[in-house]
Parts: sequence; C-alpha cells; structure tokens
Amino acid sequence: MAQQEYRYHPLDFEPDVAVGVLLPFNGNAPGRTFNQNYASGSQGGASVFAQSYSTEEQAVSNLKNLLLTRKGERFMQPDFGTQIVDSLFEQSTVDLERSIEDGLNEDIATWLPYIILDNIIVDRRIDQHALDISLHFRVTENGANQVIKLLIDENGVQTNTNY
Repeated sequence: MAQQEYRYHPLDFEPDVAVGVLLPFNGNAPGRTFNQNYASGSQGGASVFAQSYSTEEQAVSNLKNLLLTRKGERFMQPDFGTQIVDSLFEQSTVDLERSIEDGLNEDIATWLPYIILDNIIVDRRIDQHALDISLHFRVTENGANQVIKLLIDENGVQTNTNY
C-alpha cells in the first residue's frame, strides 16, 4: 500500500516570506509600504520588485502574466500566452466570442490548471474597435470569486489593477 501524499502551502503561514514577484513590476505589494516591500525579499533586504505574500495572490499575478503575453512572444516557450490581441482585427461575429472563450479556457487549463474559470464575458465594441473581456475565476475550489477585466484596443491590452 502506497503512502498517502499530503499537500499544503507552508509559505502562506509566514506573512513576511515572499512567494513570488507581482506584475506589473512598477509597484508595491498591496498593503505594504515602499520600505516594507524593499526590505522584505531577501536576507539583506535588497528586493526591487513588488512581491506577493500568498499563493493566491501569486496565482492571480500568474494569470495576469498569461493574459498579457501574446503567443510567440516568450523566448523558448512560443505556446505560452493567449491570442486575444490577434482577435481584435478578426471579423466581429458570434463565432469570434466563442473562439476567444475557447482559446482562453484552453490556455488557462494548459498553463494554470489550478485556476478555475467560472465565466468569461466578451463584449464587442464594434464602433470603437475594441473588446471588453471579463474573466470570473477562483484559485482552487475553496478560493474567493475574483474578476479580471481586459480592454483590448489598437493600443494593446489593458487590465484592471485591482485583484
């Protein structure tokens, strides 16, 4: 009989131990001052980037990274990312919405299987040549419901910073 495997997130029990790096790179971790953020990442206090202090916060940052990366953009991993920017200039039909939803479901399931998508809402702004996408998701089965909103237009992809 094989020994049963138990998993838990031990880093979540230590609030001053960073789990990862947050995106974008130009801000402090939520709820932490510049001095707290700068001094907490390493033994010598030489952190430059905002860091996450829970596995859920890092998972949301990973999702944001996936959504903002175009397929083929990442060196040595050409399949990482999404094709939502490329869909902006496709014919605006109901099939486009379905294609975006299917693509996002597939990409998130491949790269971030611990994120559970509850709903994807695609709003086509035909007169403004833009797409609004809302992703309603959870991190693991017990995670809180969260939303990331994307605005895709000729200037690129913009996302809400509150997650």
